[in-house]
Amino acid sequence: MRKIFMSNPIVEIDGDEMARIMWHWVKEKLIEPFIELKVEYYDLYIKVRDKTNDRITVEAAEAIKRVGIGVKCATITPNAERVKEYNLKKEWRSPNATIREILDGTIFRAPILVKNIVPAVRFWKKPIVVARHAFGDIYSGTGIRFDDVGEAEIVYRSKSGREIRVRIGAFSGPGVLQAYYNIDKSIESFARAVFKYALMNSLNVWFAAKETISKVYDARFKEIFQEIFDREFKESFSERGLKYEYYLIDDAYARAMRSEGGFVWAAKNYDGDVLSDMLAAAYSGSLAMMTSELLSPEGHYMAEAAHGTVQRHYYRYLRGEKTSTNPTAIIFAWSRALRKRGERDGLDALIKFTEVLEEAVKKTIEVDRIVTQDIAKVMEGQPSLIATTEEFIESVRKNLEHLYQHKLKNCK
Repeated sequence: MRKIFMSNPIVEIDGDEMARIMWHWVKEKLIEPFIELKVEYYDLYIKVRDKTNDRITVEAAEAIKRVGIGVKCATITPNAERVKEYNLKKEWRSPNATIREILDGTIFRAPILVKNIVPAVRFWKKPIVVARHAFGDIYSGTGIRFDDVGEAEIVYRSKSGREIRVRIGAFSGPGVLQAYYNIDKSIESFARAVFKYALMNSLNVWFAAKETISKVYDARFKEIFQEIFDREFKESFSERGLKYEYYLIDDAYARAMRSEGGFVWAAKNYDGDVLSDMLAAAYSGSLAMMTSELLSPEGHYMAEAAHGTVQRHYYRYLRGEKTSTNPTAIIFAWSRALRKRGERDGLDALIKFTEVLEEAVKKTIEVDRIVTQDIAKVMEGQPSLIATTEEFIESVRKNLEHLYQHKLKNCK
């Protein structure tokens, strides 16, 4: 088959464990046979990060800033157990957090809908897209564990030497406390990214927080969102018949349960982390059926697998056992990154290929009813085959070859 040309590369960021295994299977079976792939490769395998003192993560993020587009595999964020397992120097921070902060990006996660999986919430007819602020909150927080009676305060000291002191409270015995922060510039970038995405996709926007309790932190988010909307987007939203609405976060959850979906739900970093997993489970039962795309104010873009490294399946793989791990999110990460490259470079064939690739995945699940174990548990009706990961990829490959021959033969 004639391979599709790429004029510019994308940044490929490799990862860990079973996600890494699937990453290479997908690349070998579904991407390289059809595309003259150009990548700038960075290996974020946990031992490489440890060897480079995590410098490789920073280099990968800087490469996306230079190249413009990246695609990322799932990576380990080590805890104490992982430090021991991989004999690491320390508990390195989340690579995702590092990359997101360097790019100042907002993450948009949306369920991948297929006809034979009915959402757990019967009212939902359209996707709910979670826009997660990818900066600050507890991911950049500092915690203290104390073991005696005492008291604590927050001290802010400006560059000019001015101090602000706020008493947290007095403590009658051992406990813990935590401090975290955000900055106006990042919140402004978050708001702009959300409103731009909504306009691009003709979606209403919700923003939800709890400013009635968090009267400084959450209140600042609410204030900045309203200012950016009124000043920069209100007219465009009105012309398109779109709305921006703010809700208290508990009210937003209740409203979402009664809605039909079809909107962008903007959430702070931790809220968005929790919300995206909940929506993935409610729509399809699996994080492997969710897209994850990062956009920065400067236009930098990264697609990634929404799920983790699938640790338990990796241990089974190492024992020589076959696994039924779902590679759909990895396939869609590649398709979305390549589509963005095609859009920016004006490559119609590359754009069309990504559409056909996603169609091949959906045909495998919907029509052929060949699914991995996670989908078999939630789909309507009986599967024709509960496939291993490799069998599922091969089935997608057959559909892709057929669609490629029929839909791309005249595409330049």
